[in-house]
Amino acid sequence: MSNVRAAHLTRRGILAAGGALGLGAALAACGDDDAKSGSSGKETTAAESGPWTFKDDRGTTVKLDKVPANIVAFVGVAAALYDYGVSVKGVFGPTRTKDGKADVQAGDMDVSKLTVLGNEWGQFNVEKYAALAPDVLVTTLFDAAGTLWYVPDESKDKIAKLAPSVGISAYDRQLTVPLQRVWALAESLGADMTASKVTDAKKRFEDASSRLRAAAKAHPDITVLAGSAAQDLFYVSGSNLSVDLEYFKALGVNFVEPSASVLKASGGWYESLSWENVDKYKADIIMMDDRTATIQPADITQATWKKLPAVKAGQVIARSPEPIFSYDKCVAMVENLAKAIETAKKVS
Repeated sequence: MSNVRAAHLTRRGILAAGGALGLGAALAACGDDDAKSGSSGKETTAAESGPWTFKDDRGTTVKLDKVPANIVAFVGVAAALYDYGVSVKGVFGPTRTKDGKADVQAGDMDVSKLTVLGNEWGQFNVEKYAALAPDVLVTTLFDAAGTLWYVPDESKDKIAKLAPSVGISAYDRQLTVPLQRVWALAESLGADMTASKVTDAKKRFEDASSRLRAAAKAHPDITVLAGSAAQDLFYVSGSNLSVDLEYFKALGVNFVEPSASVLKASGGWYESLSWENVDKYKADIIMMDDRTATIQPADITQATWKKLPAVKAGQVIARSPEPIFSYDKCVAMVENLAKAIETAKKVS
């Protein structure tokens, strides 16, 4: 991300830098546009069969003679497919932290066994990608234009010539939609969607959602703010474009958020505040961006942050702005918010 200029923010730059959703550390530094996985114990063998067809969320239909065996995916999508027993040949996007451990977006994958084509924004080793002989590339979409997430603009044409792509949209829809789409993709790739591990996770997600709906109904006065921390700025997310926040709002969660006119400057994603003005919005619970490029709550040193009522009350929880779209991985995020609302004190 350091190779992009800070002066000119396009929508894609905003997304990379924090819109999706407040990844402020990157926004402070940049802003312009511009393998093998560990086994889950039951890998698919459907690649021996065919043909294969899948219509993605851009309306693009990919047709292959066989179910793709050599899959390259954005790390979060790879992590979701892994939960369904589908392995990938390579990944791109935040996979390993600086100390070599698994990034939060890598899920349960063994990152030591992954072929990583690029770990940061703007990184994508095209030569290494070609060497994998990819059948298909899979990633998410965070805008209406269908821009492939974490596929660099400067090399997207070269990448496109090597294999067709599939885009799963995480833009302006509720969480259940990409969950269903990744489910359909995994099923098309040969995953056993009747396995107890899979069906149990879906049931747990549905139960967690019912719990959150009940908690929100029982505590309508409890307000929630979604934030993200950078060195110089604090980002307050709007709820109308993010898959998790749209879903939580539909379940009845009472969000405190910027007005539409304020959000307009970021394409509808967030409002940026100086740390001196971090108390602009009052909330009982603060959900904080858990991605590794952001500053985590325990490391925030600003006095204004520490004075916030929700912080003083210990009512700060983690949020995953880029969820891993498997039911198993989305259970905790729903349960955590439900528990927070159930137990929160009114402090705003």
